[in-house]
Amino acid sequence: MTVRDCIFCEIVAGQVPSIKIYENDSVLAFMDVGPISEGHTLVIPKRHFEKLDECPAEILSDISIVLGRVAKAVSQVMASDGYNVLCNNGRAAGQLVEHVHFHIIPRKKDDGVFSKWPSFEYEQGRAEEIAGKICAKL
Repeated sequence: MTVRDCIFCEIVAGQVPSIKIYENDSVLAFMDVGPISEGHTLVIPKRHFEKLDECPAEILSDISIVLGRVAKAVSQVMASDGYNVLCNNGRAAGQLVEHVHFHIIPRKKDDGVFSKWPSFEYEQGRAEEIAGKICAKL
């Protein structure tokens, strides 16, 4: 995907309309056009990065400051019981737009959204094995 093919880059450039919530030099927050719940908001960097790990630390810092402020406002306005902050990275993880973005999804008790977390238990020693490999990559 090129920046020219990115709907979020087009929103940043003003070529595609959006309902803006917040904007500064590096970050834009706007209403999701396909919400999971009322108030569902997206927070994106204005520069194009496909995945979280490709985004420079200073941009991630800017996003995190905005993310907290916007999440609080969304939660208050929607009188939610809680909220999810999600960042899907890659198609296998559910990323449909290849521009890093964070979903703020207001939640109500027993709303049925993400009703089951698909957890499991590791076999003996497997978690430690995986953790060691991850640490070696850091």
